[in-house]
Amino acid sequence: MRGFWIALGFLTILPTPPLGRVEAEEFRRAVACYPLVGYVVGAGLVGVFELASGFVEGLRGALVLAAWLALTGMLHLDGLLDSADALLAPRPPEARLWVLRDVHLGSFAFGVGSVHLLLKWQALAALEASAALVALPALARFWVLLPMHRYPAARGEGLGARARGGAGWRVGALFTLPAFVWAPGLALVVGGVVLLGAAWAARRLGGGLSGDVYGALIELGEVAGLLAWVGLTRA
Repeated sequence: MRGFWIALGFLTILPTPPLGRVEAEEFRRAVACYPLVGYVVGAGLVGVFELASGFVEGLRGALVLAAWLALTGMLHLDGLLDSADALLAPRPPEARLWVLRDVHLGSFAFGVGSVHLLLKWQALAALEASAALVALPALARFWVLLPMHRYPAARGEGLGARARGGAGWRVGALFTLPAFVWAPGLALVVGGVVLLGAAWAARRLGGGLSGDVYGALIELGEVAGLLAWVGLTRA
């Protein structure tokens, strides 16, 4: 249970019991609970979705998106913005690592972030049922465990390095089984392929993965799965 609270406190702004000092090994083991945190985030999103059911679709989608960003403390969005600046511009790997640590945002961050939020908002506006809001946050946090344990960390001292080598994706897969049952096959395939493909590209461009890249992968997996889900259910 402590691993769940560690993961919840790291990935969201939700309150947790006092945890005291979190050892490195505890932090590594806690990554297996990331899909469980996805269910918690999803439950909050479903609540907002249902409460806003009387609004027009665009406003309801905007409220759900705002709740999504708020619950995660924009942690993953921050990773997407930093990763866009670091990985999309033509730079050598060592320069990409420097950009990942830079607190300033560049043009790639603004461009990618704007398109990403517009796509997510429009997909949420078109969403007809709330099951996707529970399944996709859990699935994305499971999918990210695969590159997390397959690819090396970009820096030995970063959060990406601290998260590697824990309980592994097999434990996370058990926690994610309900989401696999709920999600349409197309959403599973598209979301997983986009996330894993982006992880492969980030590994090639940056030499390894960092905490920012993991956050970016979660965002990309969520929005790709959401777009596929909407496309399948509205076809």
